[in-house]
Amino acid sequence: MRTFCDLHTHSTFSDGTCTPTEIINEALSLGLSAVALCDHNTTRGLSEFMSAAEGKDIIAIRGIELTSEFCGRELHILGLFIPEESIQKMQEFADIFEERKEQSNLALAAALNNGGYMVDYTKMREQNPQGYINRAHFAAELTRLGYTESIKDAFRTLLNPSNKYYTPPLRPDALDVVEFIKSTGAIPVLAHPYLSMSEELLLEFLPQAKARGLVGMETLYPKFSDEETARAIETAAQFDLKQSGGSDFHGAKKPDISLGTGRGNLRVPMEPVEKLKK
Repeated sequence: MRTFCDLHTHSTFSDGTCTPTEIINEALSLGLSAVALCDHNTTRGLSEFMSAAEGKDIIAIRGIELTSEFCGRELHILGLFIPEESIQKMQEFADIFEERKEQSNLALAAALNNGGYMVDYTKMREQNPQGYINRAHFAAELTRLGYTESIKDAFRTLLNPSNKYYTPPLRPDALDVVEFIKSTGAIPVLAHPYLSMSEELLLEFLPQAKARGLVGMETLYPKFSDEETARAIETAAQFDLKQSGGSDFHGAKKPDISLGTGRGNLRVPMEPVEKLKK
């Protein structure tokens, strides 16, 4: 019996290496009951995603991962169960960020070139015609060219915001993003809280976000320690938030993360799907 799901995946329409169809097929082969596509700041892969799942024994969930900011820290908010009639509204909102992101990318490419790191942004664009470009693409290119030892090394060094090369784009307020997602009929869920937030900041954010419509929080995530998972479950209960979870699958961009199982021990039951949908 299919009993597990994955509510956080990325495709070639953002910074993943699998197409939406490949994600559906892989989820079926793994025996998942449900899978959500949550590409960064775009809904453009959802049409293919839903078509690939049509008539198959799997629940395909329309999603998005919107980049936002709270108290100077970057936060990611998932919108799950996007109604079909709200996709255009969601994309129009995301388009604003994509325009800002493109300007940030052009500035990053110019700064790297001026520093002697000769990345060809035009070629990067040609190699990713479906998706938008973010720092993960720059990290992969810098590593391919031999300027950095790995993608992780690129993020730690040349692409670190504290360095002179990367200036983040202007990001929308996280509380406004939560409220917007709720207004579309989708379900706002805080993604991987402990990746970018201290416990103190999380406890400051959650009551305000809950008041603006936050419904859930990821408590099951492959990069969480056992202690963080237990703390996340306790915190979600404290604020009466529904639990969610997923692998944050990116394909070959994150080779240590597998669809459905993360680093091998992730198991997201179907209960979050049923509770979030309700």
